Amino acid sequence: MPRRVFITGSTGYLGRATGAALVARGHFVQGLCRAGSESRLPLGVIPTLGDPLDADSYAAALAPDHVVVHLVGTPKPAPWKAESFVRVDLGSVQQLVHATRTSPVSHVVYVSVAHPAPAMHAYISARERAEAALVARRLPLTLVRPWYVLGPRHRWPLLLVPLYWMADRIPSLRDGARRLGLVTLEQMVRALVDAVETADSQSRVWNVDRIRGRVRE
Repeated sequence: MPRRVFITGSTGYLGRATGAALVARGHFVQGLCRAGSESRLPLGVIPTLGDPLDADSYAAALAPDHVVVHLVGTPKPAPWKAESFVRVDLGSVQQLVHATRTSPVSHVVYVSVAHPAPAMHAYISARERAEAALVARRLPLTLVRPWYVLGPRHRWPLLLVPLYWMADRIPSLRDGARRLGLVTLEQMVRALVDAVETADSQSRVWNVDRIRGRVRE
């Protein structure tokens, strides 16, 4: 059954691929984007002009039957981008929470990050605070927690595959290796489409195994 979907971060790495996949499956998709970036939206995604860091710029475009897929984040996260994690990653979620107070939606799908983890502490902290803000809002919520999404120009972690293989065979390291496992862009998009199509009044958390399709609800 077609859904109404509102994507933030719609012109980015995940947003473009997810928007195109949702349109291909017959959903009505709106993409939040800044003026001048409409041409970067996939064919069939309807532009909604606004700023994800300013709730008042897009709140009126939200509808009660929208499934919001929130994909805003700092490009290519790195330890030295801590200020951006707070301002953009956390700030955009805080603005989304504000927007849904005046314009409630049916469900939010939020791409967070796998945790706990031994690295990227500032990034994880911002995403954990974002999750907490969404949970406190008490809207139906799907938290999707990948660690790294492999795709075009995002393939350097493939060098770590032998380390993952070894860690998976050491009992004390196995859980961490699986929680922080790599997923492909195709797996991530498939999981996000599935999250939209199965969104209901329940909240849930999808980890790497769920993203890979190894476990089902």
